[in-house]
Amino acid sequence: MLNAYPDSIGERLADAVSMLRRPEFEGAFSLFYLLPTFFNSDLDRGFSIIDYDLNQELVSPGDLEALNELDIMCKLDLVLNHLSVRSPQFQDLLRRGEESPYRDFFVDWNAFWEEHGSPDENDVVMPDEEHLQKLFMRKPGLPVLRVRFPDGSHKLYWNTFYQSVSYGEVTPQDLIGIDGIRADTATDIVGSINHAIGAGKEPAELDLGPFSHCKDEIVAVVESKREYLGQMDLNARSELVWAFYDDTFRKLRDYGARIIRLDAFAYLHKAPGEPNFFNRPGTWDYLERLRGIAARHDLIIFPEIHAEYGSGLHEEVAGKGFPIYDFFLPGLLIDTLERGNNEALLRWVREILAKGIETINMLGCHDGIPVLDLKGKEMERQYRQGLLEDGHIEAIMARITERGGRVKNLFGSDGRKIAYYQVNATFFSALGEDEQKLCLARAIQMFMPGIPQVWYLDLFAGRNDYAAADQGGVAGHKEINRTNLSLADVEAGLERAVVQDQLALIRLRNRCPAFGGSLTIHSTPHHRLHLSWSLGDATATLEADLRTHAFTVSQRLGGVEEPVLSRP
Repeated sequence: MLNAYPDSIGERLADAVSMLRRPEFEGAFSLFYLLPTFFNSDLDRGFSIIDYDLNQELVSPGDLEALNELDIMCKLDLVLNHLSVRSPQFQDLLRRGEESPYRDFFVDWNAFWEEHGSPDENDVVMPDEEHLQKLFMRKPGLPVLRVRFPDGSHKLYWNTFYQSVSYGEVTPQDLIGIDGIRADTATDIVGSINHAIGAGKEPAELDLGPFSHCKDEIVAVVESKREYLGQMDLNARSELVWAFYDDTFRKLRDYGARIIRLDAFAYLHKAPGEPNFFNRPGTWDYLERLRGIAARHDLIIFPEIHAEYGSGLHEEVAGKGFPIYDFFLPGLLIDTLERGNNEALLRWVREILAKGIETINMLGCHDGIPVLDLKGKEMERQYRQGLLEDGHIEAIMARITERGGRVKNLFGSDGRKIAYYQVNATFFSALGEDEQKLCLARAIQMFMPGIPQVWYLDLFAGRNDYAAADQGGVAGHKEINRTNLSLADVEAGLERAVVQDQLALIRLRNRCPAFGGSLTIHSTPHHRLHLSWSLGDATATLEADLRTHAFTVSQRLGGVEEPVLSRP
């Protein structure tokens, strides 16, 4: 599975399709996970969706037909928890307030908590302490956005992820017509207003001096200039939201999608007294309902979930019959190659096989390299071990940050940092920009159980993009691993051995029938790795030295042994 934004290669999806038509890519990919700038969006590189129509600047129906002709199926996102403030639904709410048919489409914070908290001095209902302590925060402060309606009233809406409020400049013409304000004084007034708002004052806090008698009218003008950005949480208690999901699944199917990734699903079910992240049984009820809707549209869904290994959540989701992202593999591979030790990696492989866990795995992706996922956790008064010891996890973090990675953190209800979440870096830079290590990591990935997903920038051995990370604003740390490649970059990359060798491994994984069979883990010392897949008379074999990073890959078809790749 190739993974990219529609404009990651060239300028639009048509350029990526042209790349996939090249002979070097023949037989390499059967799936293409297209990230959600595929749709109309405004933040977080696509994950703040305005609507699920095609983003015509990047994608055309002809591009999708071309992928179909290449026999490449699409995987697309449904962002379950939220929509952009610029979505038609939220914009209608801003225009019409309580008269909007979407008044219950988003989560009214105060109404949600009114029986489980008390208003503060700003009329924000603060959940009772026992409820507040269960909230899982993705940013400092309460997850709310205060919205002003045309009648001057305000409401607070639940906003788990990004938000921003700004004001456009007031002009003298805006004030003409307010009692007592003449054209010759309006210029001075708006200068004072714009300066105060630019300095962070709220409109209600404006000191208007001799014009205080018309403060309400002036504040109304300023408020009419209010602009929002953000990702507003959907109210899944509303049947209108479920009708929206149904219609969206239909759209995605009509685009040619076969697999749908449920982004941010674990935040969707909210209930007072329960965590706002994967609470039970509500989250399971929602997932079962979504699975039923998806089945009507002949779609496969899988929920995207980040959680510590020690929580057992991955196992719980898999046990319900859903495939999962193998967010453990990236960190495990870095640990394996840095320490030259196979123990942690093979422990995870054996668990996948023993428990029949269906996975989609990766090295890098549009997000960061997960590290929190590898940890253990206290569960029901017992500590469940992680896939790695904390000391080894810290060593991974230190190594990647020494090599230029950026760290993303999580926050408690009081706004204090409680944990690191992920480290942002290209996988190549995380490995010290060592081509041998990258090729061995790719070889191991191709021999893992599950569907291998390949981030386009990893394929071309992309390096950390510090300028993009520094200039990226909110969530800029993620831009370190999202560099768009020109067609000239692709041409140059295809001349490099590190790219050619990865493509050879990917073609093997996509074509060799052995990978439809069973995996054997051969006994070796801890510093070596020997894996083989077999089905009938087809076999694929990987042998590697984890200290020197030398490895060989071969296949046997019809009794004939064929070398695929050898990197001494």
